[in-house]
Amino acid sequence: MLRLEKRPQPSRLFAYATPVLAVLATFFFGGLLFAALGKDPVESIITIFWEPLFGEFSFFYRPQLLIKGAPLVLIAIGLSLGFKAGIWNIGAEGQYIMGALFGAGVGLAFYPAESVLIFPAMVLAGAFGGWIWAMIPALLKVKFGTNEILVSLMLVYVAEQFLASMSLGLLRNPEGMGFPGSRNLQQYPSAHNADLIANTGMHWGVVAAMIAVIFAYVLLARHRLGFAIRVTGEAPRAARFSGVNPKRLIIFCLGTSGMLAGLAGLFEVSGPAGQVGIDFNAGYGFTAIIVAFLGRLHPVGIVLAGLLMALTYIGGDIAQGQLGLPAAAIQVFQGMLLFFLLALDLFTNYRLRFGRTEVA
Repeated sequence: MLRLEKRPQPSRLFAYATPVLAVLATFFFGGLLFAALGKDPVESIITIFWEPLFGEFSFFYRPQLLIKGAPLVLIAIGLSLGFKAGIWNIGAEGQYIMGALFGAGVGLAFYPAESVLIFPAMVLAGAFGGWIWAMIPALLKVKFGTNEILVSLMLVYVAEQFLASMSLGLLRNPEGMGFPGSRNLQQYPSAHNADLIANTGMHWGVVAAMIAVIFAYVLLARHRLGFAIRVTGEAPRAARFSGVNPKRLIIFCLGTSGMLAGLAGLFEVSGPAGQVGIDFNAGYGFTAIIVAFLGRLHPVGIVLAGLLMALTYIGGDIAQGQLGLPAAAIQVFQGMLLFFLLALDLFTNYRLRFGRTEVA
């Protein structure tokens, strides 16, 4: 009989091999999915992962890696701190939306004034918007013991309603002939998150993501708070005995992840997206969960995982245009990555055994 047996200690080999095996399994089963849709599986995989980097129009697609990778890395870094401590913020998408609304609202409030202080004010407002939205599940958990997974997730749908309301009401472009959506911030120099180096995709969001990666690495490796985060996730009882305040840790982890998600929303709405619209949210907050786990909750791993997921976004768009793959198939392909990652991660702590189960 085939059975699972708990390992005496987690396997370090499997811990590092799981992301690679998950990617290979996604390639294989994703290929089967594409074949079932009547597409050449090899051509589909090559289009998704090769064309953006080495294809005929790679000069256009390569900067997109930074544009799409930056919000994923920025959000995933924040999520990873909480996940390491066993604090589960699943509502980063809502915090991303609120950061965009707060930041864009500040910028549009000053339109058409020109000042170097407008964009920094938008950055602060975006961070505050994400932070205040994350404080709702944080304070409810600290005061009433509510489940932060459910509360943060439900708040995503509330944030989406705020987004629709602002797009149709308070932030709607008065010169937009009644169409939903705000003014285009790309046409407002003081509020535009432009490329720091032309045509490279290197904007302030990329810089913020790099700073967040360095901050998280130093925090987890060198700071007492990072030690508290690791111990709380690995041995909650030991953390309490060592003097860790769980309530403060909850507020810090949820607040930090919300702030970084809000910043990601602000940099997106003031840069690549350009305006607040009903369909502004692109699912970065949910995809960042995959990025965090694929990167093993390690800052450097998250950078690599973020670039890989950005590649699936870009390659998926190419495959839709060139091969006619439906958008839903690309989303399923991305979801497979998380599925196989979690499934194979089981073998980090367990191993397969053949034989009869011993009866006591």
